Amino acid sequence: MKILVVDDERDVKILFEQRFRKEIRKGEIDFVFAFSGEEAIQTMNTLDQEAVLILSDINMPGMSGLELLEHIKKTFLQPPPVVMMITAYGDEENRQTAKRLGADAFLTKPLDFKLLKSELLNI
Repeated sequence: MKILVVDDERDVKILFEQRFRKEIRKGEIDFVFAFSGEEAIQTMNTLDQEAVLILSDINMPGMSGLELLEHIKKTFLQPPPVVMMITAYGDEENRQTAKRLGADAFLTKPLDFKLLKSELLNI
């Protein structure tokens, strides 16, 4: 499974690689990282929709995660990727906006990696 992680904080790459090292080594999960909404769109255009799951931070400079979500849901239709939104702010307004724009799940930071792994098993 190819997963695109979008977050402006570059240390998330190390965190994901540590938490999923067994799955990465076994070839079960292949992570691709983008550090802005704009970079995520460029990356998705080169992946030919290989990414079946996108984990995106909401609060990023430039294009926000919500703007990215809206673009993804309008542009990448076949097969539609699963998009999980991640934020340090679990406020109801962001949650409702993400839901309205088509988010498949909403996670809060700090990430519960056990919960995330169980979510991945359901995809």
